Amino acid sequence: MFAAEGSENAALLDQTGYTQPALFALEVALFRLLESFGLKPDLLLGHSIGELAAAHVAGVLSLRDACALVAARARLMQALRQDGAMVTVQASEDEVLTLLVGQEGHVSLAALNGPLSMVLSGDEDAVLKIAGHFESIGRKTTRLKVSHAFHSHHMDGMLEGFRHVAETLTYHPARIPIISNLTGARATDDQLGDPDYWVRHVRQAVRFADGVGAVRSEGTQVFVELGPQGVLTALAEGILDEEGTNLSFVPTLRKGRDEAEAMVAALGNLHVAGTILDWPSFFAPHAPRRVDLPTYAFQRERFWLEAPR
Repeated sequence: MFAAEGSENAALLDQTGYTQPALFALEVALFRLLESFGLKPDLLLGHSIGELAAAHVAGVLSLRDACALVAARARLMQALRQDGAMVTVQASEDEVLTLLVGQEGHVSLAALNGPLSMVLSGDEDAVLKIAGHFESIGRKTTRLKVSHAFHSHHMDGMLEGFRHVAETLTYHPARIPIISNLTGARATDDQLGDPDYWVRHVRQAVRFADGVGAVRSEGTQVFVELGPQGVLTALAEGILDEEGTNLSFVPTLRKGRDEAEAMVAALGNLHVAGTILDWPSFFAPHAPRRVDLPTYAFQRERFWLEAPR
């Protein structure tokens, strides 16, 4: 249990040893809650630790094995050096990779969050130097508030220990397709069942932008984010901005908003977007009933079209 924001216990959530298990637990809980309301996803896409949550709910890992892998990931990362930095830069992948030549042991491309949203990670001075280059040409940069330089060489010290844990687990075919962070395309059962895949998942860049594109290419029109904020929803909306207004991006929780209120609003948005939900389960134990919409004030006349069905 964690106390209110600002307390000593709540501050523990800023440490990756607690952050990762907490995110995993929250994401799985949100998935099960929406599942109980009849939501059935066609595809799953995570972001870093989120792909482990996806692997569990898709049936690749049992809850026990998934928790073991998440706990090991968090514990081993927490023990690593904490002198690195991560910065988001407004640049393309090619622009960043050009500047990373010869910097392999100092800076890594940690995430591709959009066509012009790259995350640098590694040694603080090297990361800030490259970020400074982009600032000098008028590009926006944002230093992330993180405890470690994730998805960089700073993670190398935990890879073998993590591999040892991953090799003890049992993997199963996915019941729901998963879009891979490593490739940005559908992950195969051979990939998801290979311990080395999850080791590389720690170290290599998160190809989130490619993953969003892959989800959209399969005809997806409704994107639902399971997490404490709407950060990924905003990223996905920016990636697919050229698609027009026929897409729906629905965060289940929002920072600074009551959780129950945010969840009910999300269900309403899903309903409006045409998603089939099990409303009797939502209203249980009370039986819901349909009612006519009210007429115009003081008149028995409606100003909307009657639906043909």
